Amino acid sequence: MSNPSASSSRHYQVIRKLERNAEQGQVLYLAKDNTTKQPVVLTRFILSQFGFNQYDYEAFQQEVQVLKGLNHPGIPRYLDSFKTTDSFCLIQEYKNAESLAVARNFTLEEIKKIAVSLLEILVYLHNHIPCVIHRNIQPESVLVDDQLNVYLVDFGLPIMRGQVEFDYGAGTLGFKAPEQLYHRQITEATDLYHLGVTLICLLTKTKSTEIHTLIDKQDRINFQHLAPISLSQGFINWLDKMVQSNRKERYSSAAVALEALNVLEFMRLPEVKFIPSVLEFKANKFGEKLTQPITVSNSIPDTVLKGTWKVTLHPHDPICHSGSHAWIFFEPAKFESNYAKCQITVDTSKLRSSKTYKRQIVLHANTSPTTHSLPLNIKTAAIETKQLPFVSLIAVFVMAVAGGWLEAWALGGEVSLLGYVVGFFIGLLVAAMTGILVKQHRKRGFSGILAVGIAIATTALGMCIGIGLKLGFSNLFLQFALVGTGLPLSMMIVWSLFKQARRILKYRRSERYLVKP
Repeated sequence: MSNPSASSSRHYQVIRKLERNAEQGQVLYLAKDNTTKQPVVLTRFILSQFGFNQYDYEAFQQEVQVLKGLNHPGIPRYLDSFKTTDSFCLIQEYKNAESLAVARNFTLEEIKKIAVSLLEILVYLHNHIPCVIHRNIQPESVLVDDQLNVYLVDFGLPIMRGQVEFDYGAGTLGFKAPEQLYHRQITEATDLYHLGVTLICLLTKTKSTEIHTLIDKQDRINFQHLAPISLSQGFINWLDKMVQSNRKERYSSAAVALEALNVLEFMRLPEVKFIPSVLEFKANKFGEKLTQPITVSNSIPDTVLKGTWKVTLHPHDPICHSGSHAWIFFEPAKFESNYAKCQITVDTSKLRSSKTYKRQIVLHANTSPTTHSLPLNIKTAAIETKQLPFVSLIAVFVMAVAGGWLEAWALGGEVSLLGYVVGFFIGLLVAAMTGILVKQHRKRGFSGILAVGIAIATTALGMCIGIGLKLGFSNLFLQFALVGTGLPLSMMIVWSLFKQARRILKYRRSERYLVKP
C-alpha cells in the first residue's frame, strides 16, 4: 500500500506526511476525520518491516487495547485502528504543538518544567498494568505547545514489557541505551536514559542527529563542557546519573528520579561568604550602642546575591510587630549585591548589666541553602559606679595637713629666708597633689567642676587643720576657714554618693523590664 487513504477514505483523509522521526517501519501522516472533521495523526506500521503478516491482526489488537487504555493529559488519546493488505494503521489525537527537534529558545526554568512533565508521564506509564515502556524517547517524540504543555508521542510496537523483554530494533542511533545496543533486557531505566539524552540535546543545543558525537568509547555521554554556565552542579549530576551506561547506576524508577529533581536547584545559585564569621560585641559603658561592620560576598559568576537580615526568635526577646528587632539592627536590612558592606548595631540600653547574651542572626538569601546563621555574642558593661577615689583623697588630705603644719611652723616667728623656701616647696607639693586628685576624679567620670571642687576643698581643709594643730583653733579666721572648706567638701561627697545610690536604685527598678540573657 502506497497511500493509506486508499483503504480508509470513508473515515480518514490524509493531508500530509509528518516530519517526525518515527521508528523504522513507521510512517506518520496528518489526516482528517471525515466524520468529526477533526485533525488526527495516522501512524502506518508496515507489517513486513516488523516481521508480521496480515494474519497477525489479533496480536496488534492486544497492543492497541493497551494504547487505548492510556489516560493521561500528556499522552494523546488513541482513537481508532484498522488494517490494510500490507500495513496496520493507528489513529491518534492530534496536538497542535512543535516537537523539541524544532529549534526554540527555552529558559532553564522552562526546561526544568519540561523535564518534570516528561517524568510525570513516565511515572504513569511505568505504573500502568501492564507496564508500558516507550523505548524511543527523543526530541522528535516530545511535543511542547506555546503554553508549555508537554506531550509524549510516537509509541512504537510492541510496547509491553511483559511481551518484549529484549529489544533488537527500537531506538534511534545516539539515543539507544547500551542495553539496547547489546541486546540486553530493557527496563524502565531504558526510558530514563532516553529522557536524559533528550534533555542533553535541549540544554546543549545539540541536534538529535549529532548526539552520537558526544558519546565516547565507553558509551558515556560527555556533555558537561557544553552545559550552560548558569546550570547548577546539582542538576548536572542528576542528568549524568540519568544517562549512566550501566542501568543499575541510573535512578531505580521515574518516580525516584522525579523526587530527586524536585528538590534540586536547577540554576546555578550564588554562594555566601561572611567576613567576619563570628561577631563579638563588648560594651565599655552601660547602655552603649555598639556597631560592627560585616561583609557579605559572592564569587559565583553570572549570579547576583540577594539577602535579607533577620534575628532568630529568642524566648526572652520582645516581639516587634514592625518586623524589626527590639535591640539588634541592620543597615542595610536588605541588599542586592555580590559585595555588600553591612553594619550590625546592638543597643545595650535594653539589656541587663554585666551579662553575656548569645543570639543568632540569619541571612535569608537566594542560595542553597536559603538561610545562613551567624552567632552573635554580646557582653554588657556594669553600672557606672563613679566611686570617689577615697585613698587618693585621704593621701592628699594627710599631705595637706602636714603641709599646713610645716607652713605654720616655718612662719611661726619672724619671716626668714628659710620660711620663704619652705613655703614655696610646700605650695608646689600641694598643688601637684591637687592636680593628681583632679585627674583621678576625671578618670572616674566625674564632671570637671566637681573634680576641681573636691580636690581644692580637700587640700584647703587639710591645710587649715594642719595650721590649727600647730597654732591652735581659737583663731576666728581659722574657724571660718574650716567651716568654709569642710562644709562644701562634705556636701560634694554626700551629693556624689547620693547620685550613685539613685542611679543603682533606678536600674534595680527597671531591671525587670530589661531583656534577659
